[in-house]
Order: sequence, then C-alpha cells, then structure tokens
Amino acid sequence: MGEQSAKEVNGGTNGRSFMKALLRDMRALETMLDKGMFETRNRRIGAEQEMFLVDRDLRPAPVAAEILEENIDPRIVGELARFNLEANVSPRRFEGPCFSELEAELREVVQIATMRAAKHDARVVLAGILPSVRLEDLTLDNMTPQPRYRALNDTLRAMRGGDFHIAIKGIDELNIMHENVMFEACNTSFQIHFQVAPDEFAKLHNVAQLVSAPILAAAVFSPVLFGSRLWHETRIALFSSSIDERSHDPGQRSKRPRVTFGDQWTRNGVLEIFREQVSRFRVVLSSETEEDPVAVVERGDAPDLSALKLHNGTVYRWNRACYGRTDGVPHLRIENRVLPAGPTIVDEVANSAFFFGLMNGVLEELGDPAQWLDFDAAKDNFYAAARHGLKAQFTWRNGETFTAAELIRTRLLPLAREGLRHSKVDDGEIDRYLDVIEARVNSGQTGSAWVLGSISAMGKETSVDLRNRRLVSAMMDHQVTGTPVHLWDAADVEQLSETSDQWRRHLREVGQFMTSDLFTVQPDDLVDLAASVMEWEHIRHVPVEDEEGKLVGLLTHRDLLRLVARGGQDQEVLVKDMMIHDPITVERKTPTLEALRKMREQNVGCLPVVEGGRLVGIITASDLIRVSAKLLERFLEEDAE
Repeated sequence: MGEQSAKEVNGGTNGRSFMKALLRDMRALETMLDKGMFETRNRRIGAEQEMFLVDRDLRPAPVAAEILEENIDPRIVGELARFNLEANVSPRRFEGPCFSELEAELREVVQIATMRAAKHDARVVLAGILPSVRLEDLTLDNMTPQPRYRALNDTLRAMRGGDFHIAIKGIDELNIMHENVMFEACNTSFQIHFQVAPDEFAKLHNVAQLVSAPILAAAVFSPVLFGSRLWHETRIALFSSSIDERSHDPGQRSKRPRVTFGDQWTRNGVLEIFREQVSRFRVVLSSETEEDPVAVVERGDAPDLSALKLHNGTVYRWNRACYGRTDGVPHLRIENRVLPAGPTIVDEVANSAFFFGLMNGVLEELGDPAQWLDFDAAKDNFYAAARHGLKAQFTWRNGETFTAAELIRTRLLPLAREGLRHSKVDDGEIDRYLDVIEARVNSGQTGSAWVLGSISAMGKETSVDLRNRRLVSAMMDHQVTGTPVHLWDAADVEQLSETSDQWRRHLREVGQFMTSDLFTVQPDDLVDLAASVMEWEHIRHVPVEDEEGKLVGLLTHRDLLRLVARGGQDQEVLVKDMMIHDPITVERKTPTLEALRKMREQNVGCLPVVEGGRLVGIITASDLIRVSAKLLERFLEEDAE
C-alpha cells in the first residue's frame, strides 16, 4: 500500500502543498522522458507475495505487528490488516532460470514469515480470500496502526458520505454494508511486475490488459466470502467496492471508480495514464517532500517522485503503471494486480510465467491489441473471467469466440511458450511451469473449482463455519506439500481434526454452528403464513424481523398451539399479536455453554443470533443436541483408542 508516513489531506495547506509537489513530479517525469533517461536495455521481472495469518482456530490472527517487531528481513512488511503480511521479492533479469529462482525466493520469504508467525501461535495461508474471515474481523482494531491506513479510511468514507456497500451475485448473493475500508483486508494477491522501456509502454500495457482475462480465468481462487459462493474471483468485485469513494446518491453525476480496468486502450505512453490519474482523481493522502524533482533532473540524476508514487498508489488499476529506480537509474514497470495469492507457490510462479510469456508472445505474433480488438471486448472478457473462471466466454480476433479454456489451450499456451523462448528463458523452466497451466486447464480444476467442489462434497448438513475452516485447513496442508492445485483432493470435514480437543475449539461459539439460512416473517403478516412456513419447512421457530432486517420478535410452535386452544385459528390474527416481543438472544461469539445455560434456565427451545440488532442466525435445542453428540462421539473414539 506504499508510503507509511502518508497522512490525510485536510483540504488546507497540506493538500495544496502536496498538489504542487505532485505537479512538479509530473514535470520532472516529462523531462526525464524527453531526455531519454530511462533504462531500456534490460527486461526485469518481480513480484509481491501477500499472505494471511491464522490462529489455532483457523481464523485471522492479528499478530502482524508483533511479527514485524522481531523481523529483521526487509523484504517482509505489513499490510492494511494486522492479519496480513507482504513479501517483496528481488527483481531479476527475464531470462535463463528466472522462474525457478523466483520460486526459491518466494519459498524462502514465506518460510521466514511462517517461522516468525509460529512464535505467536499463528500460521501462514495463501488464499485470494480467506474462507474463514468474518465481518466481525474487519474492525479498525484489526487495522495496522499506521497513519496512512487510518487516513485512507477516513478520507474515502468522508468522500462516500457513509458506509461501504458490497453487493455481489453469484451462486449465492451477498448484500451488506460496513463502516470502514477493511473489506479490502479480505483480499490477498500475487502481484507481478514487468519492466518496460518508455517507447514500448503503450503497446505492452495494452497486451497486459488483453491477457489479464485468460490468466485470471486459469488462476481464480476466491469463490467464497462470508460463506457465500459468489464470483470465481470474488476479489475483483470486492476490491472494487472496498476502495470506492463514490457516493451512491442518484442525484450526483457519474464519476470514475478508483479501482478500474480502464475505459480505452493506451495510445500515448505512460504520461497518458499518470495525467489522467492526476486530472480525474482527488488527492486522498499527502506526505512531506524533501527534494525539488526538477532540480534533481537538471543535474542529471533521477528523483524519487514520491508525490507521484503516493498518488499512484491510491488509484487501483488492475494493470498499474509504476515508476522506480534501480541503482539510481529510472525505469518503468507494468504491475499486474489481478492474480490471487495461492493456491501454492508453484501455481503462482506458473501463473506469472504464463503472463510474462504472453507479454512477449502476443506482441511478437499479434501486435498491439488496440489495432485488432475493441477495448470493450477486452474489458468484458476480464469481468467474465472473474465471474466464471475457465468457463467464461471470450471475444477474440475477427469476432471469434472461445471459452477461456479453449482459448488458452489452442492459442495462448503456444504463444506463451514462444514468448518465453524469445526471452531466452531456459527450456526446462518453460516446460515445468507452463505444463502446470496446461494440466490445470485440461483438468478444469482451478483453485476456485476445488473450493466449490469441496463445499459440494461436504454437504449442506455441514455448518458454514466448519466448512470454511476445513477449507483453510486443507489449503494449508496442500501448501506444505507444494502440490499444484489441479492435483488436490476435495476437502473432507472429517479430516478437520483428529482429537476431541480440536473439535471443542471448532464448536465452542454459537456462530460456528448456527443456522443462517432462515425463514422469517414480519409483524403485520398473518399468523397463518407463519404456521404454513413451520409446516412446510418442518421448523418450530420463526423469527420476526422488520423491513430493515432487525429482530423484533419470535413466533414459536407453542404460540400457535395456544392460539388453537383458544379457538382463534379461524380468526384473522397478525404475527405481532402472537409473537414474543422481547426474545432472548445471543451473539455469534457467545460461548456454546453459555447459550446452553440460557436455554435451560429460560426454558426456551431456540435463541436468535443478532449482531447490531440485526438477525444473522438462530440456534435451537436440536442444534445443541447435535453438537453434544458429535463431541461425545469423539470422546468415545478416543477412549476406544
């Protein structure tokens, strides 16, 4: 997320001062381009590895600050959330054994993070979205205590004029509001960098835009958020909403989103992108600048362009233009941000080899995509890939259409192989990593396909919490072995843990086994409707909520029996006339034993689960009997052993 000393723009002198610095950086950049100061002879690649930290319960572990206090490796840094880390691997020449070297360094930094995490009873997981993350994990308490992040949160929220809204439709549907920018902390990525010369920037940026769709289709690994099955790469939709400062007031004019694929091909090089970002997007963060970049250029040196880099870091293009320096020499990079972290390091490096090979191969064989494909088709391909993975339908040259899998197999893998050979990458490297892509596409088992298949195999009787944590457990097991995802077996609930102690941890809070797929009624509904729902769905309790989803009552089977006993079944009775107006409730984090005690002491057969007054689930006596039976079964199995 960039410079940690950044602060909020308050609309006063610091905002104006930073804008002056930003405009001076733009002038210096223009001069450097005119003078030909940028490196053009070398092609380098690089990567950023983001990762989750989880505790013994396979939930987010907010211990990143403690790890970083002890860490002496400068490659490992913090991220937005206290349960995220990021590792920046060394740039390397795009040739020879570059991919096996990349894989070795990634394994090294992840292993260092893993060892540091173990000291705090935490583990590292690579996942586009952590299945076990919950809305209650996304608090400001779990935000990394850096001024930059709080400033970003406060500024974007003020610009929106309220909470952040997430609405995503897939197999399931998710529609929720949240008060801060921490939705972004649900995402971790594997971001890859491709160094380019200024005179080739426009064409190669267009190629990056074009090939983002097929590489994403093959790499998807984020189909689940808060238990809902959404897009195959839900990160794309979630990130777009989590960093969106636009107001949803229908009376306001349309504005460009900060998270964007773009709206047209690049025609005039890197300045075109930077100028648009300065022109269209308000400055949301500022920092102190210590040098006059124009003066630095005039004496023949390359400035840091810190203001430009900070502003660029708050506009989130899926293929971002980047400025940097290597040994004092300035260079340009294209940062591809579409790939999720995981499923394994081998899968990540294979994805990067596919991308880098296509960057060369497409340009050599097909030329600038701006000359042969409408931009809207490339953009549509990208979002189709995010929604459907390998089953996405793509538009290609001359109006041809392919499924993503067919296009990759028949057209793109050969192009990627040629592109890597043209860059003098070792033949063994090409075969090893592109064979992983080919096998994944032929099998159809992407990371998301594995997640969705595992959910199906675990069955609907498995609680959402148990299912999500089993997914995390299986991910970690496979990542230890390093087996590519196309060879993974489906996750099995029974393999989650081997001892009753572990099972107790996984069933100790009501949120872990509550029913969240609810049938409800409203106060002004007829009691006849509630009675019918109970009969049809074989349930004995129906929560009553208002139009905003707030719990206002509870109707039970015993209430209906009392109505029948009074002979009122033939009357027009409303739910509000029969319901319990102040039902006993619990929260997700309520300990299971406390819930059991409440039910026994209050002589009730169910407890609605609420968060902030809103109904999120329900537990019943039957649920508690099932949990008790599972634990007893585990105890007996251990005794037998």
